[in-house]
Amino acid sequence: MVWAAAVAAAALGAAGCSNGGSASDAASRAASAVRSAGAEVSAAATHAADAAASAAAEARKKLDEVKDGVDAKGAVTLGKPSTAGDGHTEVPVTVENTDDAAKSFAVQVDFRDGDGNTVDTVVVTVQDVAAKGRKEATARSTHELSGSVTAQTARALRY
Repeated sequence: MVWAAAVAAAALGAAGCSNGGSASDAASRAASAVRSAGAEVSAAATHAADAAASAAAEARKKLDEVKDGVDAKGAVTLGKPSTAGDGHTEVPVTVENTDDAAKSFAVQVDFRDGDGNTVDTVVVTVQDVAAKGRKEATARSTHELSGSVTAQTARALRY
């Protein structure tokens, strides 16, 4: 994106020179365009980080509301993430209830970008899993995610 802004700025600068503008003026306009594009990229990255932090806080809140939950991270298997038609990322979630009674599960799924940064977090509730049974659900990102996205079980509680 910055490269495209620089090319556009250089083209505008060249046009400015042909209209009697100085090379110094053209360079100044090009530098300003590059700074502006960089600021837009930085603002978008900050917004994405804020959204991920907000989603993580909401997930923690939901899991903290679970009463008498026991760690069940090892009972969760995630499938391969895919992109739905609306741009949201989805991943199959399978839980295995090893208890002798029906239980429910709350599973926190973190979606990560290609660099390993968390870009979204959701909590999936899987209700009434039969004793010694398995049940599937789908974790769905709260917003559109782009690029290479992986999913990881951050926390899981059986209750």
